[in-house]
Amino acid sequence: MNAESSTLPLHQYRSIFISDLHLGTRGCKAEFLLDFLRYNDADNIYLVGDIIDCWRLKKTWFWAQSHNDVVQKLLRKARKGTRVIYVPGNHDEPLRDYDGMAFGGVVIANEIVHITADGKKYLVVHGDAFDGVIQYAKWLAYLGDTAYHFALSLNHWYNHIRVSLGLQYWSLSAYLKTQVKDAVKFIGNFENAMAAEARRHGYDGVICGHIHKAESRMIDGVHYCNDGDWVESCTALVEHQDGRLEIVEWAATRNFSMLTPAITGDIEEHQPAA
Repeated sequence: MNAESSTLPLHQYRSIFISDLHLGTRGCKAEFLLDFLRYNDADNIYLVGDIIDCWRLKKTWFWAQSHNDVVQKLLRKARKGTRVIYVPGNHDEPLRDYDGMAFGGVVIANEIVHITADGKKYLVVHGDAFDGVIQYAKWLAYLGDTAYHFALSLNHWYNHIRVSLGLQYWSLSAYLKTQVKDAVKFIGNFENAMAAEARRHGYDGVICGHIHKAESRMIDGVHYCNDGDWVESCTALVEHQDGRLEIVEWAATRNFSMLTPAITGDIEEHQPAA
C-alpha cells in the first residue's frame, strides 16, 4: 500500500455488524476484512451469520492463512473487552445448537435485540428463515450455492485483472444480481418480509444479512438494514456513538490495487494502537 493508505485513523464505533464472510471459500475477501478490522473498532461486534461456510467445507477443504487471521483478530478483540455476538446463518447452522453459550468470549445467539444509543430496538438475525428456497427446497439452495461460487470464481479472476491494471475492486457478481429481474424481485420480497417481522414484534428496525446486498432504508415505518457481505461488496453496517446507523463500503474507500503482503501478514504488527 502507499504511505497515505497505510496511515488511516482508527475509527471507533459503538457497534459494527458484519455477515456473510464465508470463511473456508476461495471467494472470501479475508484480506479486505482484515484491513477493515485493523482500522475500525467498536464496543460491540455482531457477526450476523454465514461467517464460516460449512456447506463448502463439507465438499472441499480450503482454509487460507488469512481466514485463520480473521478468526484470531476477532478473538483478540473479544479478549480486549469488545462484546462479540455470533448470530449463526444457514451456512454455519450447526452453531445454532449452541444458542446462549460462549466460546473464547464470543456469545452465540440465534437472534438478539440490539438497542442503539438513541434507544431504538433492532432485531438482529441472519435472515435465512425468511428465504422460501432455504426453508422449503434446500436441495435447490445447494444447487444455487454451486452456481453462485462459480460466479464468484469469475469475479475473482475478473478483479485480479482489474487490480493488475491499477483499477478499483468491482463486484461483477453483485452487478449481475441487480440486472436479473427474478433476483431483484426476490430481494424486494425478502426485505419486505424482514421489515414485517420486525414490525410484528414492535421493533424499530431489523439488521440482517443473507442476501449479500447492503441496504439501509425505511420500509413502512421500519428501518431495514442489511450489512452486505465480504465475498462481493465488502460492506459493513456501523453504529455511530449517537445511534446513527450507516453502511460502510470498505472496498470503495480503499485503494486495493496497492495490496502488499503486509495486509495478510502479522496482523498485530501493522495495526494502529488501540
